[in-house]
Amino acid sequence: MVHARQKLGTGERHTCKVLGLARSTLRYRSQRQNDDDLRLALIRLAKQYGRYGYRKVGALLRMEGWRINHKKVERLWREEGLQLPHRHKKRKRLYHHNVSVIRLRPHYANHIWSIDFVHDRLSNGRPYKMLTVLDEYTREALSVTVVTKMGANEVLEEALYPLLLKRGQPAYLRSDNGPEFSAAPFQDWLKRVGITPMQIYPGSPWENGYNERFNGTLRREVLNAEWFATTRQAQAVINHWLRQYNHIRPHHALGMRPPIPETLLEKPSQGGTAQGG
Repeated sequence: MVHARQKLGTGERHTCKVLGLARSTLRYRSQRQNDDDLRLALIRLAKQYGRYGYRKVGALLRMEGWRINHKKVERLWREEGLQLPHRHKKRKRLYHHNVSVIRLRPHYANHIWSIDFVHDRLSNGRPYKMLTVLDEYTREALSVTVVTKMGANEVLEEALYPLLLKRGQPAYLRSDNGPEFSAAPFQDWLKRVGITPMQIYPGSPWENGYNERFNGTLRREVLNAEWFATTRQAQAVINHWLRQYNHIRPHHALGMRPPIPETLLEKPSQGGTAQGG
């Protein structure tokens, strides 16, 4: 601008008019802040929760008090050479006539639990499975039980019995049509304790969509990233991840909040019991 004014021999107002510029552009100063502290916070969270991707790490930054949008998080994420999640094309679904995607939706905690199996292999090639149990309303992962074999009796004894003692019973239990869930003793037990079984339409895994989505997250963030030698090792790592999933990891369907935020966890009582006078 200074060169243009000297060449034209005109004042600021006339030079801006000739060049088609607003006079305010002459006084503009970049407002970009020093992002060093933000970058350090981003790297710290990425080291611990990098598998979540930049959007969820951005939500964690906002929980810490940073005023930042996802675009800036993505830019800094790229500049720091952090890996970006791969985008996958959505698959088209084949719907059955007169069948909704999810036939009954949850309306309160303990309304509907969903269960399903995830299969994987140990480092020695030996197959193992995980039974996942989810509260569809809160999206809390209630348990992940890691075993080499599990039939209908083991589903009851190792997973559902302990959960019912701890959480109470749900009104409904949603599952697929696997032999463990279709077995007569399993179905009879559900009815005896007052739980209504709901088995999805054959060939329609999306009807168990809450649990299927959780299983995909478990595979992406844990099973594809770790190589386990034993089921005990797998159980320990998954238990640690499960606490992060329930209490720290932001969830899109919950407004980027975890199912059970750490701030809502019950704190132990500090005082003694009250005594009457």
